[in-house]
Amino acid sequence: MRRSLLVYIIAIVVVALMVFLTIKLLPAETKPAQISSTVSVTQAADLFAAGAFLLDVREPSEWEAGHVDGAVLIPLGQLAARASEVPTDKIVLVICRSGNRSADGRDILKDAGVTQVTSVSGGMNAWIQAGLPVVTGP
Repeated sequence: MRRSLLVYIIAIVVVALMVFLTIKLLPAETKPAQISSTVSVTQAADLFAAGAFLLDVREPSEWEAGHVDGAVLIPLGQLAARASEVPTDKIVLVICRSGNRSADGRDILKDAGVTQVTSVSGGMNAWIQAGLPVVTGP
């Protein structure tokens, strides 16, 4: 009886240790993402390629002059009213021309409950300067 109890206790300790080590040693990509308040255009391009949502908060005329293919346009002035159109289950990258409006957009979305949201530093100016792809038109 004592021997089976000892084996049972050892088994519980081993399983608990294995669970602890598995959680502690998980690769970074399986842990919840922590996103900073701003990211560079190269970081944004990598995140976008990996499935992040790219939100452009410029005006339609700026968008037509050049935007990232696959981005979604919601002008900053409409963002608070249209925040429900932004997903909450993925990282949201907010971009504008130079980075100022995107920071405001990030803050609007945070106030609306979007937790994984960041502003793209330097905006489309930096995106283009980095040689990243851009499309024109509506």
